[in-house]
Amino acid sequence: MRSSGELSSFTVDTINYLVMQGMAFTYATARSIESARAITSGLNLSLPVVTRNGAVLADNSTGKHIRRSIFGKKEIELIKDILPEIGRYGFVSCFEGEKMYRMCLECSHTTGLEGYIDYYRKDPSLRIVSSVDELFKGEPGYVTLIGDRDEIETLYDRLKEYDNWESVFSKDTYRDEYWLEICPKNCTKAKTLLRIKEEYGFDKLIVFGDSVNDKSMFEIADEAYAVSNAIDDLKAMATSVIGTNDEDAVARFLTKASQRGVD
Repeated sequence: MRSSGELSSFTVDTINYLVMQGMAFTYATARSIESARAITSGLNLSLPVVTRNGAVLADNSTGKHIRRSIFGKKEIELIKDILPEIGRYGFVSCFEGEKMYRMCLECSHTTGLEGYIDYYRKDPSLRIVSSVDELFKGEPGYVTLIGDRDEIETLYDRLKEYDNWESVFSKDTYRDEYWLEICPKNCTKAKTLLRIKEEYGFDKLIVFGDSVNDKSMFEIADEAYAVSNAIDDLKAMATSVIGTNDEDAVARFLTKASQRGVD
């Protein structure tokens, strides 16, 4: 994705052509499938896509959830206990049938969360509720907290003492806020991609990334490439560093790889 928050027509056309020629390609994101498709709807992908950092496997063409994970009652009560101020900092993504709703508490919010709510205020998937219990209505599958570094890192320190979930603390790639994303145990980009690799019988996994939540992929991939605007920690883990997101570096890499006959 470019700094503008979009995929260029060059990237879309290139990936669609390579997929049509037989390249096995998918994407992995912290976004929901609904949010992702606003950016990726032009991609014609035959493989399922990894959303919510691995908590939801979805069809990019239709937005349908193929496989999803939810928190158990024990984890829900533990999160409420550990994060009594959860409504100020974040929202809970809950499934109701095929729909996922973002449940936000009506209260005073951090500047980052208030900005997020304002941006999506007219989106029907955003619901404002009046109690913490209502935040977890339906089948809760993901918790998102947004704020300044110090306050979000404090919440992360509380959560990482427990082994009941997966959590990622990172700075937003395109904004100044810090995010803490919590999803059910064993839901990471890496673990979900490994399942896809096994289920489809692929021999090799090549990944690309720029942020903290890509680290798990870089650890398990056969080859891992960081774009040059990636965080330094990810560059240190990479097989190599390629061009920037604004230079369509991934699409250009894939083109050259296909010309070399790399599967």
